[in-house]
Amino acid sequence: MPLAVYILGLGIFTQGTSEFMLSGLLPDLAADLGVSIPDAGLLISAFAIGMVVGAPLLAVATLNWPRRTALVALQALFIAAHILGALAPGYAVLFATRVISALAYAGFWGVAVATAVALVPANAKGKAVAVVAGGLTLATIIGVPAGTLLSQFAGWRAAFWGVAALTLVSLACSVSAIPGGRGSAEETRTVRAELRAMARPQLWLSYAVTAFSFGAVIVTFSYLASLLTDVTGLADGWVPVLLALFGVGGLLGMVIGGRTAEAYPIRTLALGTGVLAAASALLAVLAENTVVTVALVFVLGMAGYVTNPILQSRVFVVAPGAPTLVGATNTSAFNVGNTLAPALGGVVIDAGFGFASVAWVGAALAAAGLLGTLWAGHLQYRSRPAGGKTVAQGVSAARQGQERTETPV
Repeated sequence: MPLAVYILGLGIFTQGTSEFMLSGLLPDLAADLGVSIPDAGLLISAFAIGMVVGAPLLAVATLNWPRRTALVALQALFIAAHILGALAPGYAVLFATRVISALAYAGFWGVAVATAVALVPANAKGKAVAVVAGGLTLATIIGVPAGTLLSQFAGWRAAFWGVAALTLVSLACSVSAIPGGRGSAEETRTVRAELRAMARPQLWLSYAVTAFSFGAVIVTFSYLASLLTDVTGLADGWVPVLLALFGVGGLLGMVIGGRTAEAYPIRTLALGTGVLAAASALLAVLAENTVVTVALVFVLGMAGYVTNPILQSRVFVVAPGAPTLVGATNTSAFNVGNTLAPALGGVVIDAGFGFASVAWVGAALAAAGLLGTLWAGHLQYRSRPAGGKTVAQGVSAARQGQERTETPV
């Protein structure tokens, strides 16, 4: 695997740390800025809004840019936004920097995946995408707890400075390791052709399942620090440990989901969303029990991320004629859930139901994702040809393994 692919994974690690680190910073950040924790939680939604808007727009805008130029420019914008965020005098400025950071990060995601795929032969494309996406998993396991720990010793602004510094290292590595120039001619596609290829109901149902499923886990994760300290009664020092435990569960879920994504996509989605709904409901009821809560944090991470490889790969099989926009729009779908879920969590907290109530929101969203999955399975069964294979499996078989190598895990 070329060094450049690992450098791209480093870029996702540094920026992905910022995407989720606010879950461990909310109490201190809210106190410093003089806002409520639900209002501070909207900063997570602000980042997600930038991702929703930025992913498809920047996928189109940077389609013909030299890749190294795009990667460096987007990281530079991300760094500038984090420096401004670290110096932010108030909530409004910080909110704006979160949106700008997300726009840059969304653009980086799209260009990074395209670059990684272009750097390796056909039989290694899946592995390359896995390395890049693995940066986000490591961000959850290492980056987010480290940011929380740093903020507890030096304040939440130190976490923003840390992300900016790490991203600067990633930028320097990109300059030295990423080849310059444009993508090859055969990779060039028109926006009109990709939009036509996306006109498939199954694709948009998949996007809906993505939004519900990811929203179900992120709503609880967003307020997890406050739930652990205020409801479960754990000391602040245990928060980074539990966030890391969530990340370990997520990594295990990604591994399991990656192994079952092609053979049992609908079954894995149904099992993951079903367990996520049940675990969320149990957490809402039993959050005061320390042992149960610790176990459920791990289960939430595993169930929340076991669906990720299927949600990532299924859209490419459903709409193989739109490899650029289908992935960018899927990123937007993930962040629709990431946007609405913390806002819904803030609503129930403001209504006086307490921090444990956000887990009920997660259970409801997971149940919606499960219903969407069952409907997708029904449609897939109806589309099964006489030979017994589904349309998606037929496409995969016809490509003789190419889908396997190009599917993100």
